Amino acid sequence: MSENTQTDGVSGKALTRAAIAEMLGKNFESLPDIDKSFFMYGPVYLGGNAGLAGLISNSLYRRALNVKKAPLASGMPMAVLPFLTTFALYQAVVSHPLMSGDLNCPSCALLRGALVGVVGGGVYPILLALPVNIGLASMYSSAPQPEKGNVLRYWADLSRPILRKMRAVMVLQAFFGTFLASRHFQSYTKLAQITFGSSGEELKDENVLN
Repeated sequence: MSENTQTDGVSGKALTRAAIAEMLGKNFESLPDIDKSFFMYGPVYLGGNAGLAGLISNSLYRRALNVKKAPLASGMPMAVLPFLTTFALYQAVVSHPLMSGDLNCPSCALLRGALVGVVGGGVYPILLALPVNIGLASMYSSAPQPEKGNVLRYWADLSRPILRKMRAVMVLQAFFGTFLASRHFQSYTKLAQITFGSSGEELKDENVLN
């Protein structure tokens, strides 16, 4: 059975963040299985998509710079780092605030999810793949190197067609991040109703940090 606790049970006092997080955590198991699965494994799927985006951007830069060697040395970090970064970002800005009762705005949750998808699964893999493959191209002399004073323009010209190709990946990541945040907010709403009742009261937080 869930622990159905009312917010007015402490003489009208507002609950602290720690108390809200503890109460929500205790009732998490009362959610339907599909909601629990989305909450626990959704960020993993978003991170996996980011890892795939990292491999795609790495492949595009390798082709542009004609890099043939060290596929594993460049591919492994391009899959692992975007995955870990996206997973950690989503947990920090969406999952944890929801489970702490700090994120009560649905549009804010959706926007955060979309931004995590774009940054972690699009922008970050591109920014990571650029120096990695320029370093490999310089090491193996697979492509002409820019002249001094012309490095930024060289990088910009090199990245422009890759950015166009990665645009679809970033749109998909934004969509998936938005969808995931939407489902998580729905699960949070159910959890809040189980924990605090369905009387329509908003969660109160007196923002007291010990």
